[in-house]
Amino acid sequence: MIEVYIPTDRFTAFQKEIEEYSILAKWHSKVSDEEQLVKILIDKKNTEEILDFLEINNRNPKEIRALLYNISTYLPRIEPEEEDKELDEEEKQKEITRASRHELYNVVQTSSKASINFTWLLILSAIVATAGIVKDSAAIVIGAMVIAPLIGPFTALSFSAILGDYKLMRRSVLTSLFGLAVPIGIAVIFGFLFPLPINSHEFLARTNIELMDIVVAIAAGTAGAMSFAKRVSETLVGVMVSVALLPPAVVLGMMIGAMEFAAAVTPLLLLLVNISAILLSAIIVFWTSGIQPVNWSEIQVANTSKTYALLSVSGVIIILAVMIYLINF
Repeated sequence: MIEVYIPTDRFTAFQKEIEEYSILAKWHSKVSDEEQLVKILIDKKNTEEILDFLEINNRNPKEIRALLYNISTYLPRIEPEEEDKELDEEEKQKEITRASRHELYNVVQTSSKASINFTWLLILSAIVATAGIVKDSAAIVIGAMVIAPLIGPFTALSFSAILGDYKLMRRSVLTSLFGLAVPIGIAVIFGFLFPLPINSHEFLARTNIELMDIVVAIAAGTAGAMSFAKRVSETLVGVMVSVALLPPAVVLGMMIGAMEFAAAVTPLLLLLVNISAILLSAIIVFWTSGIQPVNWSEIQVANTSKTYALLSVSGVIIILAVMIYLINF
C-alpha cells in the first residue's frame, strides 16, 4: 500500500498519470482544501516503478509525500488473471524478486552506522567466538555467529557501490573496518595474556587456507545479498557471513597478540579472501537484480562506481587466489 499526499492543483493530472501503472485498487480522500490523499494497492513487484515515478515527477520534495506499507492480507481476495499468471512466471524466471530500491536503501542506511547496539553485539560475539575457539567448541563458535552483526556493513558497502553513493560508501567502509577491529582487538588482548590454543581444531582450521575457501565465501556472500534483496530473515545467512569473517579475525588477533607475525599471514590472507569474495558476490547479485538510481546523472555515476568496484574486487580475488595457490603448491 502506498499512501500519496498530493497538492489539490496536481491531483487531476496525477490521477491520469498513475493509471498507466499496474494497480490492484485505488482510493482517494480529501485531507484539506490544499491536499488530497491517494491510497494505491499494488503487487510488491510493481512497487519500485511507482516510487520511481513519484521521485522523478516530484518537482519539489515538499509537494508530494509518499508512505509505503507492507500489507499482510486483503479482502476480498484478488485472483490474478490468466495472462498475469503467465507474465508472472516469465518474470520469475528472468530475475530475482526483490524489495524496492527505496526500501533497501532505508535498511542499508541503518546497517552502515556503528550504533551502540552494533558495538555491544560485536564485543559479545567476539568474546564468545574467542571462547569457542579456545575451548575447541564448534557450537560456541556458531553461537557467536548468530549474534555477530557483520553482514550489515558489508552489504551496505556493496549496495552503495552499485548506486554510486560515495557518502554511504565511506560510512560503510568505516563501519566495516570497525566491525573487524573490535574482534581483532579483543583477540589481541587474549593472545597477549594467554598461550595460543594450538590443540584446538577450531584454531588450526583458520591457520590453513585453500582455494575452496573462496568458493565458500562467495556462496555466503551470495546468500546474504539475496536474502537482503528479498527482505527475508537474515539470521541464517548472517551466520554464514560471520563464519567467513569472525573466526579468521579472532585467530589473526590471537597471533598478533602472541607476536607470531609470520604465522599471522595465513589468517590475514583468509580474512582478506573472505571479505573480497563476499563483496564480489553481493555486487553481482545487486547488479543483476536491476538495482540502480533513476536520475540520468546518478545513473552515470552508478555505472562508473559499480564497474570499478567489480573490477577492483575481482582483481584482488585473483591476486589472493594466486597467492593461495603458491602457498599450497
